[in-house]
Formats: sequence, C-alpha cells, structure tokens
Amino acid sequence: MPVAKAVRADLERASWIRRMFEEGRRLREADPDSPVYDFSLGNPDLEPPEALLDALRELVADTAKGTHAYMPNVGYREAREAIARKVSREHAFPVGWSDVVMTVGAAGGLNVLLHAILDPGDEVIVVRPWFAEYRFYINKHGGRMVEADAGPGFTLDVEAIRRALSLRTKALILNSPNNPTGRIYPRADLEALAAVLVAHGGATGVFPTLIVDEPYRDLAYEGVEVPPVMDAYPETVVCSSFSKSLSVPGERIGYLAVSSRCSEKALLMDALAMGMRTLGFVNAPALMQRVVARVADRKADIDSYARRRSLLLEAVRGAGLAFAPPEGAFYLFCEVPPRGPKGRENDAARAAAAGSATGGAVAAESADIAFALFLKEFRVLAVPGSGFGMSGWVRLSYAVDEALIRGVAPVLKAALEQWRE
Repeated sequence: MPVAKAVRADLERASWIRRMFEEGRRLREADPDSPVYDFSLGNPDLEPPEALLDALRELVADTAKGTHAYMPNVGYREAREAIARKVSREHAFPVGWSDVVMTVGAAGGLNVLLHAILDPGDEVIVVRPWFAEYRFYINKHGGRMVEADAGPGFTLDVEAIRRALSLRTKALILNSPNNPTGRIYPRADLEALAAVLVAHGGATGVFPTLIVDEPYRDLAYEGVEVPPVMDAYPETVVCSSFSKSLSVPGERIGYLAVSSRCSEKALLMDALAMGMRTLGFVNAPALMQRVVARVADRKADIDSYARRRSLLLEAVRGAGLAFAPPEGAFYLFCEVPPRGPKGRENDAARAAAAGSATGGAVAAESADIAFALFLKEFRVLAVPGSGFGMSGWVRLSYAVDEALIRGVAPVLKAALEQWRE
C-alpha cells in the first residue's frame, strides 16, 4: 500500500527520542542480564497520587446511566470548571469554565489549536532548542515552523523573536519549563515578549497567538517559580496536561484554556470543538475527565524528581560534562565535549555502520549524534540535540529509577575518558 509523500518525509525525520528508546529495547532483548542506562524517554515512572487512585476506583464502580456516553466535544462542565480554577490561580487571570476545552493530552490540544488557527503558509515561531514534535504538528496543519534562537544559557531571547516575526506569523509556542533544557523563563522576559507581540500587532494588524505549552509547570526546583503568562498578553492560549504532575501519561488527559481577551474568542472556541470532532478525537476520555475534576490540584511525588536531578547532576559533573542547569522538567541538556584525535578518525565509520539501526544515515560531522552513538556502546542512551534543532548537545531524562542514575556514574566517567582520548 503506498504511503503519502509527506508521511515518508516525516518518517525520515522521525524523532531521535523514539529512535534511542527503541535502541534500548533492542539492547535489553539482546543481553537481558546487562543493565541498559536508558535516559532517552521522558516517561514519568512515579505512581499517581493516592487521591487519584481513590477517585478512579470510585468512578469505575459508578453504574449511573450515561456514565460512558458521549458528552459535549469540549468536555464535561465539572472538569472544565476544575481546570478554570487551576489556570486562574496559576496565571493570575480569571478563566471561566466556558474558556476551557478538555483534550486528549497536551499533544492533542496543540494539534486541535493549530488546526483551528493556521492557514496554509502561516508561520509559527518556536524557540530553539524546541520540543521534537513541534515541526510535525505545525506541518500537519499547513504551517511553517520558524526558529528563534535562545539566548545565553538558553534564556528567552526576546530580540531574536522580534526579528523572527513577520506578516505571516500566526503563533508563537512558548515551552516553559522547557524540554529539553529545563529552563524556566522569568516574568521580566515574558513581559518583554508581550510588549514585542503587542507592538508587532499594532504595526501590522496581526496579533500572533501566544501558545503556552506547559505540561511541566508543576516540576520546578530550588524555589524557582513558574510565572504567569496569560495576564501579560491578550492573545494567549494555555495548553497543558496531567501526564507529568499526576504521572498518568498513558491516560491522555489534557486541556486548552483560552484567554477571555482573545479576539474572536467565541469563533475560536467553536473551531476547537469542531477540531475535536474532525481530527478524530471526538472528546477527551470520559473517565479521566471525571477523575481530574476531583484531583486537578494534586501532584505525584515530585520530590523524587528533585532527588534524581541531584544524583544526575553529580554524575555528569563527575564525568566532566558541561550542562545547562535545569530549573524545571526532568531533563538535563549536556554539551558534547571535544573529541579526541583517534575518535574523530573513527566517527565516520561508526556513524555509517549505525545508520541502519537508527532509522537512516547519520551525519558523521554531527558531534551530538556521534557522541550518542558512542555512549550507546557503553549501554548509555542519550538523545542527540539535533532532534531538538540543537546539534552539539545531548539530552538525558532523569525520569528513571534512582538506582539507574547511581549505576551510570562510573560508566559515564569511563566513557568520557575514552571519548577524550
């Protein structure tokens, strides 16, 4: 059966996250008795809070008529009311229940929103490095992704965003806490960004939608707070999920919250409801909507991520790896160290040999890919920064067992010593 050309192109650019995750599966199958230090996938492994499990048990036992029936495409009112209260508190701005759409995870929310606002050729600005799936989401709905580089230390470079704006700019995606860097953008930078977007709209008549993608909002460390955004700029839509905060990524429950100040808000809400139907979601899972209506403000044992963060920071420091200090999420973005002369001679052969195993040919000159493939020889799996638009870096996820992080420390140190030879 023929596959569409656009899908073929997407497969060729498939996410390095999933490629390395599959590499881990193959390594475990080939040698199940040896550990695989798999830091590839940001897959929350904590148990959900007991309050969620209690709500789930009670709701599963509910035999009331209509419990498993269709509901309005935008979701149950009780769930939307709970989300409205949550977002109102987090963003210091009043959100009504009718401004909320329950979605099939944050990914579903982003796709529904982009489907609603993009015309063919419209541009969506993303900050580099960016979440690996953004390009696919934007392309799928006829848009074009435009990159704006982050500032020093992966801060928000408002001037770079200003330069990226054009008459075709329809939206800007802001991901904070950021995947892959863990950076949290401070309030002053958000206010400066809002001023730039307002000035652009005043000059062109086009006010871009600010899409606040924040599934990691509840994962912040060392007293750093994730500041509000919705109150700073009228054309704001918040997109999030409970995958990380409640540790239920497989349950696919998320939401969109639209600012009451958005222009054509009523039309946008209708478009989002239409997208839920026509993109095939129909509605978010009924059971999980009722669950989060009861526990929207609860959290999993997030302190565990703080301990793992400290352990991984200690391990990479011990190995001599430079990194961007993560303020939130559960990722560590590490800079690829200089390669020793013997290693550079062998990189081309290694990359060519690994091409078929990683879904296609890889560029020998890409240091991050060469480094990730080198670490794989030590059964350590990292994601090349090229998958996030940022060569020369690799991402490690610490959403893994603490024992795995403790065990990798000497392995990582030995690998780095060989890399530098």
